[in-house]
Amino acid sequence: MLAGCPPRRVSTRTRLLPVIDSSHWLLTLSCPDRPGIVHSVTGAILAAEGNITELQQFTSGSGSFFMRVQVHSGMDRSIFERAVAPLAAELAADWSLDYVGRKRRALVLVSKAGHCLNDLLFRQRSGYLPITIPLIMGNHPDLKPMADFYGIPFAEHAALPQTKAEVERQILDAVAEHDIELVVLARYMQILSPQLCRELAGRAINIHHSFLPGFKGANPYRQAHDRGVKLIGATAHFVTEDLDEGPIIEQNVRRVDHSMDVAQLVAMGQEQEARTLTEAVRLFAERRVQLDGNRTIIFS
Repeated sequence: MLAGCPPRRVSTRTRLLPVIDSSHWLLTLSCPDRPGIVHSVTGAILAAEGNITELQQFTSGSGSFFMRVQVHSGMDRSIFERAVAPLAAELAADWSLDYVGRKRRALVLVSKAGHCLNDLLFRQRSGYLPITIPLIMGNHPDLKPMADFYGIPFAEHAALPQTKAEVERQILDAVAEHDIELVVLARYMQILSPQLCRELAGRAINIHHSFLPGFKGANPYRQAHDRGVKLIGATAHFVTEDLDEGPIIEQNVRRVDHSMDVAQLVAMGQEQEARTLTEAVRLFAERRVQLDGNRTIIFS
């Protein structure tokens, strides 16, 4: 348990937004379901002289309504907000308004395995991932050369039993200092304390192999090989206090057979882990993920 953990900090620095199309808005909204929501929202958008370029909606079994809308509008943000805010209040909605394409700020936590980090950094540099990574934190120094190659600062903080509380405080300090919107556990081989999980609720993503809960502990691919598994894959999910049981964002799977040795299974498994985590980060960064209790609504 993280003793004496301070409350979530709010940075006082001014965030410098990148140069993007400030006339292309992204509205996300969730509220109790009722008739006429789509009509009301699109009417508010029309009032703000908006042209809808993408719209997705879903009503869940829990009775909640979810919506993601992209809108071209020449209106100033404040005017657009004034058109939407009264309706959102009437609907008792949680909502947000952002620019389409704005890069979200991500902190990446790592240990020794580099396959997930390498995929994130490559795809971020290539433009596939709309994120900015101001810092990578590792509990081992092994991946610093990779961070250096991509020109991203790397901070090593050894997470030992006697230092865990301090390391988690440093994670929260980094979140506040760098205006972090998403924390990515890219094969970060540490169990986060319940309090840190609560601090990062809904904004931390982890990845694990698909063998859980069947093959726990050391050498899961050896265990899988010994049992003759026919499918391997990976699951990306939100971090919660229940280890590896948070709401699922993305999953992938691949068939294997008896001819493959342990090394081949490991290589295939790492490929699935990297691919799955990167896709989950993209979905989050594009605001295509909304929480519905223990489930996720994914507007792909």
